[in-house]
Amino acid sequence: MKIAVPFEDGQVFQHFGRSAQFKFYEAENGQLLRTEVIRRMVRPRRTGRLLVQHGADVVLCGGIGTGAQVALMQAGIQLFGGLSGAADAAVADYLAGKLVFDPDIHCTHHD
Repeated sequence: MKIAVPFEDGQVFQHFGRSAQFKFYEAENGQLLRTEVIRRMVRPRRTGRLLVQHGADVVLCGGIGTGAQVALMQAGIQLFGGLSGAADAAVADYLAGKLVFDPDIHCTHHD
């Protein structure tokens, strides 16, 4: 499984569509195997493609607009939004089954 997190300075970046980089976490059976930070070199509307190309199954993020949510859903990528703080801690919580997230997350910037 691959988990992608919009990432800046070790934190979950709060605006999905404007994130300059994503940290990818590869895990198996609840154990973290490896991580990789990838700089986004594509336009924001193509972020979904970047995540698909790198095999993301799950996205953990802060704020995210409706269009991006739909794109992730269409790509079969699970979304867990409304997160803040350390990216590594969010992934650890996800893998431990104790992630607290907002299932109705939206980006007020776009409303």
